[in-house]
Amino acid sequence: MDAQMKIAILGGGNLGRAIANGLQTAKIAKPENIYITRKNINYLSYYQEQGFKVTRDNKKAVRGSKIVIIAVQPQQLDELLAEIKTELQPEYHIIISVVSGVNIQAIKRQVGENISVVRAMPNTAIAIQQSMTCLASDNNSNKELNIAEKIFCSVGKTIIINEELMIPATALGACGIAFFMRAIRAASQGGIEIGFHSEEALLIAAQTAKGAATLLLDKKNHPETEVDKVTTPRGCTISGLNEMEHNGFSSALIRGIVTSANKATVLYSSD
Repeated sequence: MDAQMKIAILGGGNLGRAIANGLQTAKIAKPENIYITRKNINYLSYYQEQGFKVTRDNKKAVRGSKIVIIAVQPQQLDELLAEIKTELQPEYHIIISVVSGVNIQAIKRQVGENISVVRAMPNTAIAIQQSMTCLASDNNSNKELNIAEKIFCSVGKTIIINEELMIPATALGACGIAFFMRAIRAASQGGIEIGFHSEEALLIAAQTAKGAATLLLDKKNHPETEVDKVTTPRGCTISGLNEMEHNGFSSALIRGIVTSANKATVLYSSD
């Protein structure tokens, strides 16, 4: 992948800005080679100061780029595609869509079958190069998918999946950031109740969560293998785990993920 390749991020919201941060930090592209668009560019003043090309003009951003990352809300997508359609060049532009609930064919119907489209579902940890990004295309051997993989591998881990799993990926990977944040928050609140100051409790909870995740990623063990190493007969760990399960900890998390996936299926509707 050419380090000088021009990239447009259409939609400078939380995820779009996180992508910009990640690309800059990973040195995938220099700020001067990255467009970020938003209707209210006052929200992008920091990025303008950092050297990113900030504009309200989506057409200008597309004209000046090869890779077009679409990061708007599903309800804004049709208007955006209608706006940029005339600027997209077949065999040149690559669209990477991070829009929840919108399949590749829905995009191609509006911009043309000859425009390359890849779906990506990163999460906001992309800003610190720790994203979990799921990728899909309608041709898993194409070079465009390889380009997308190189981009997102530089800002975390990636997995290529079938496109029909992209909505579940939204719930588990993207929404999952919020779910695990809430779990860490709950753990820190428990820490406060047993005697720690809030800052201490949050540090202990967050670092413990990071350690648990790293154990799984590095050792590639099943979570219960690591649980078994901590639990002892009549011990305090198993007592705590059982109390959580009695109150529906695992089932609540499962139901939350399923509910998010169901909601993601109705976020977008095309006329």
